[in-house]
Amino acid sequence: MPRPSRKQTKPFATPANSGQVKLLSGGNPQIPKGDGDAPVQAYIAAMPGWKSGLGRRLDTLIMENAPGALKAVKWNSPFYGIEGRGWFLSFHVFTRYVKVTFFKGASLHPLPPGATDKSGDARWIDIHENDPLDEAQFADWVRQAAALPGWLA
Repeated sequence: MPRPSRKQTKPFATPANSGQVKLLSGGNPQIPKGDGDAPVQAYIAAMPGWKSGLGRRLDTLIMENAPGALKAVKWNSPFYGIEGRGWFLSFHVFTRYVKVTFFKGASLHPLPPGATDKSGDARWIDIHENDPLDEAQFADWVRQAAALPGWLA
């Protein structure tokens, strides 16, 4: 992935780290990779505008429906997984939406709508500012995904 130009990044202070977080192309926070809740919360705090509130809600729904899930930031995205099974979900900020990817989404019922010819088992949902999140469906997908063998990274 090419490095963003200076025009594509801007500093963004977060309460979690009280430093500067660069927003990459599309507004995705550049958070150093790390394990645990702290880097995930720093990422969520740095999500621009309405996306930060969505990130908090996603994190809450994931943890309510996959109790004990492990968290990490990898490749500038929060990851959620189950010990011994691997990662089952990640989300990523884009300019106009947040993409939530289920790594074994092809096994979920109903199928999340996002897929391409090259997506393999992954399926995703794109959440836009004015599109309400179907929390009941999302929670069901999280429960299903957490029960499956995940992606080992």
